[in-house]
Amino acid sequence: MTPTDNAAVASDTTARDTATRAARGMWTLVETVHALTYFMPHVPDAFARVGVPGFWRSYFAARAAPLGPVGPAPVTALFLSFAPSMVARALPDVWTRITPEEAVHTRLVATTAALHEVLGATPRDVVDDVVAALEEAATDLDCSGRALAAAHRALPWPDDPLARLWWATTLLREHRGDGHVAALVTAGVTGLEAQVWRAALDGTRAQLQGFRGWTDEQWSAAQETLAARGWLDAAGSLTPAGREAHRGVEETTDALAAAPWRALGPDRTERLARQLRPLAETAAGFLRYPNPIGLERPRAS
Repeated sequence: MTPTDNAAVASDTTARDTATRAARGMWTLVETVHALTYFMPHVPDAFARVGVPGFWRSYFAARAAPLGPVGPAPVTALFLSFAPSMVARALPDVWTRITPEEAVHTRLVATTAALHEVLGATPRDVVDDVVAALEEAATDLDCSGRALAAAHRALPWPDDPLARLWWATTLLREHRGDGHVAALVTAGVTGLEAQVWRAALDGTRAQLQGFRGWTDEQWSAAQETLAARGWLDAAGSLTPAGREAHRGVEETTDALAAAPWRALGPDRTERLARQLRPLAETAAGFLRYPNPIGLERPRAS
C-alpha cells in the first residue's frame, strides 16, 4: 500500500469515526421531532374520526402503513419491542377500517397540523435550511436490510416545509431503528429482553412493560434469561457486564446509523445540529418524561 493509499484509508477511518460520534447526538434531535406524532393528540384523534379508534390501533396502522396491508407477524418482527398479542389486537383488523394509503395520508395531515402548532413560529429560512440538510442526509440512504426505512423511502415526499421536516426525521429515525434491531439480533437479544434490559438501566419498567403489552410472567422470564447471562443481578439491576454489553449494542447502532452524517460531512452536520436543536427542544416540551430519547427535559420557564 502506498503512502497515498495509507492517507486515504486514514482519512476514511477518521470520517467514519466522526460520523459515528455524531450519530448519537443527531438521533436525539431527529427522534424528538419525529416523536411529536406520538405525543400530540392530533394523530389518534384523526384516526378515530375515520373509524380507527384507540391510540395503539392508530399507532400500528400509521407506522406499519408504508409496508402495505401487512399482518401481525412481520410487524412484531420489525418493531421488535411489542408483545405479539398486542400487535395482533390491531393487525390485520385496522386494514378493514382504513387502507394503508389512507393511513399514510391521515398520519401525515394530522402530524403536519401538530407541527404547525408547535413549530409554526420558526422562521421560514431556518426551516428551509434544516430541511435541505435533512433531505440531503436522507435521500441517498442505503436501506439494505432495513425494511421500515425502505418502505418509508419509497413513498412520495410531501410539499409543506414542516411536513418535509417531519418526513425526513421519520426516514432517518426508521433507518436507525432498523439498524438497532439488527444490533440487538446480532447480540442475541429479543425484543422483550431489550425492554427488560432498558428498564434495568433507567427504571422505566412500569412504562415499558405496559406500553409494550408484556405480562409479568413474560417479563420475569426475560429477567431470568438476562441474569443467566450475567447481565442482571439478583435484584434485577444491571451488572458491569450488562452495562458493557448494552454499551456495545448502542455503539453498533451508532456505527450502523452513521452513513447519513458521513454523507453530509462534519461541518454541515454540526451546522444542522445547531439549527435543529432549538426545534427539538421546543418539541420536547410536548413529550412525556421519562422517555428513552435522551434529550433533556425542558426547563420550566
